[in-house]
Amino acid sequence: MIDDPIFYLAAIPAVVLTGLSKGGLGAAFGLAAVPILALVVSPVRAAGLMLPILLISDVVAMWSYRRHFSADLVWHLMPPAIVGTLLGWATARYVSDDALRLVVGLLAIAFVVRIWRLDRAHARKIAAGTTVGAPPATGKSTLGAAVWGTLTGYTSFVAHAGGPPFQTYVQPMRLSPTLFAGTAAIFFGALNMMKVIPYAMLGQFSGENLLMSAILAPVTIGSTYVGVKLVRGIDARLFYRILTVSVLIVGLKLIYDGAMHLFGL
Repeated sequence: MIDDPIFYLAAIPAVVLTGLSKGGLGAAFGLAAVPILALVVSPVRAAGLMLPILLISDVVAMWSYRRHFSADLVWHLMPPAIVGTLLGWATARYVSDDALRLVVGLLAIAFVVRIWRLDRAHARKIAAGTTVGAPPATGKSTLGAAVWGTLTGYTSFVAHAGGPPFQTYVQPMRLSPTLFAGTAAIFFGALNMMKVIPYAMLGQFSGENLLMSAILAPVTIGSTYVGVKLVRGIDARLFYRILTVSVLIVGLKLIYDGAMHLFGL
């Protein structure tokens, strides 16, 4: 596989999309990585190959945003996320990950509808001359952090779908693009690092996977930095539109995957 040019025709685009996603441009970019790789290797093998790539991207993103993140938000979300991760580890064998994907997908669609309705209502107020500027931002909530943080940790461990719950809580705060992306990078990077030992015990870090990751590391690092640079120069309104579309795409993909396996469609 190392000498197969066809493999690299699939692997390089998959890695670039992963890097852009981890750099802060939304989870929808990274969704395509495993399916693209699965064109040339089995889906299980593709997931195993992408795992070290994801961790490299996490490290690069965490370093890039080390001075640009909300420590307060990370502090509020991390303890419940750890609880959710432990719950996921304890209940994974009893819970259908496909049912969980379906539920998280529906929550993601509900979030997008809520954002769309709030934006429409705000646009009508602007047209009527009763308000100006961006929609009002929400503040931090101890209860919200506990609920969405736990759900983020749980779904991240069981179904690799922690993005929608995280965005449901954080996106309405209307952070600057760099601050939002940095907070997500530090939060998910730290959360994913906690999974390294369990992943290693499951044999996910095979010698060949690590070798392929080393070969593709320059592409991983470069594409993640490109994602970071794009986020730092992007208009806030465009950034949040990209995020909302990203949640919509992720939600639809989760619903599709869950329904296909649950109902045999």
